[in-house]
Amino acid sequence: MSVYSVDRLMGQTRRLAADYRKATGQPLPVTAEIANYDAARLLDLELLQPPPGGYDAVGRSGECEGLRYQIKGRAIFDEGKGGARIGQLKLEQDWDAVLLVLLDEEYQPFAIHEADRAELEAALADSARNKRGAMSVARFRIISRLVWTREEGRIDDEIWDNTQE
Repeated sequence: MSVYSVDRLMGQTRRLAADYRKATGQPLPVTAEIANYDAARLLDLELLQPPPGGYDAVGRSGECEGLRYQIKGRAIFDEGKGGARIGQLKLEQDWDAVLLVLLDEEYQPFAIHEADRAELEAALADSARNKRGAMSVARFRIISRLVWTREEGRIDDEIWDNTQE
């Protein structure tokens, strides 16, 4: 058992990353770890250490039990500024869905979106750039479904209109 509380360390990491960005204008490269932690905590996932390749976590219960998730994180500092991209999707690896954890300027989660593999592969088949697994945050949000928000918590509704954000 560790002397350190992971919850406390993540809180300190969030504060340090936010303060560092305010002081330097540059982000610290901690978004992926924070996103993994938040997705696991908020959606009841088991993080795999070390990840087996292709996915970061497995669902523990309900309809996501046993599903293999790639987890991507993106801190959004200015909603009006476009062009933000998510990390490359590992299309050659085994996984079932991708979660995108969106963080605010304080590195706190405000939304989590989920897209299944078939939806992503169809969207990526459109162009050569996309074949490398590159996708904008805006495009991901359009094809995904919202599964968690800061205001509502877990959203289990099957019907969700992504044009209402």
